[in-house]
Amino acid sequence: MLSRYLSAAMAGARYEVLSDGEFYGEIPGLSGVWANSATLEGCRAELAEVLEGWIILGRALGHKLPAHLA
Repeated sequence: MLSRYLSAAMAGARYEVLSDGEFYGEIPGLSGVWANSATLEGCRAELAEVLEGWIILGRALGHKLPAHLA
């Protein structure tokens, strides 16, 4: 179940190249879930780590996961 949630969230990620050449990624609808890196793959990996931490912290605080990704 968690793997499917992570996959669904990452599938909705949006990426762009910043003016300095770095990559920026975010998952719309998930406040604070963003990352940047020198490469697209690095940005994806960092974004996945941020998402995992966001889920762990949110659950520890008693927050429910947004259902639109389930």
